[in-house]
Amino acid sequence: MMLVGETGTGKEMLARKIHQYSNRRDKVFIPVDCTTLTGPLFESQLFGHTKGAFTGATDNTMGFFRAAHGGTLFLDEISEIPLELQAKLLRVLQEGMVTPLGSTHAIAIDVRVVCATNRDLRQMVTDGDFRADLYYRLNVITLHVPPLRQRPADILPMASHFLNNISRFYNEPPKTLSCQVQRLLLEYPWPGNARQLANAIERAYVMTNGPTIETEALPPEVVIEKQTKAGQSSLLTLEAAKERLITEALQRTKGQKTAAAKILGIDRRQLNRIIEKLNIEVTQTRQN
Repeated sequence: MMLVGETGTGKEMLARKIHQYSNRRDKVFIPVDCTTLTGPLFESQLFGHTKGAFTGATDNTMGFFRAAHGGTLFLDEISEIPLELQAKLLRVLQEGMVTPLGSTHAIAIDVRVVCATNRDLRQMVTDGDFRADLYYRLNVITLHVPPLRQRPADILPMASHFLNNISRFYNEPPKTLSCQVQRLLLEYPWPGNARQLANAIERAYVMTNGPTIETEALPPEVVIEKQTKAGQSSLLTLEAAKERLITEALQRTKGQKTAAAKILGIDRRQLNRIIEKLNIEVTQTRQN
């Protein structure tokens, strides 16, 4: 099975749901990031290895395929597997057998393989960057996961889901989105899709002291998108948004710049430079 969609659309979440609603639900679900699989590491991590198969191989290992026996193996970003290693993956998929690195003994496996990519594999085949036989072996069932901007009805329910998860994580009362925040979330195009929405909601939650999340707690790009469409200067809006976010972060951390920088996702030196550039007044907070 192949899941195709932009980065951050929730392909792994969909793969987990497919596993949960299948007859393999009681078995394991193992996700694998194919961008990390290169050279000997490819065979070792996917197929396992025997003791002494290479320098540093001090024990026998099962590999992801054998570990997922009876369950589901999710190969994320399948398009990033180097061309020279795709033939080895194809053989395993066709034969249902794996041979650990350093061994001559093939081992039978029973694994459902679900793959995902954000690239056009058919075009990669045409360009010679992906094996045609592997493409046709994987392309039995293909599900296209649409980007978040094409399913706006999902935005607020997903935001509510993320809020509930965060409140449980912090063991705090749930927070709600103001009407203005809801409108901004619906109007923003979300180029980073569900992953970006989840990060935006988490930041807004952390930046809000009270029970209701207001506009100033949103990431600046969400606010800027609306204001830019309204014809205001994007440069002025960006600086104003930065000033609001930094001031709120400093107030929330009682002037602790290191903690504020962590909330904002920058280091302290960057924070100091922005404070100096924008002449942000922080005399009302206790500074480090």
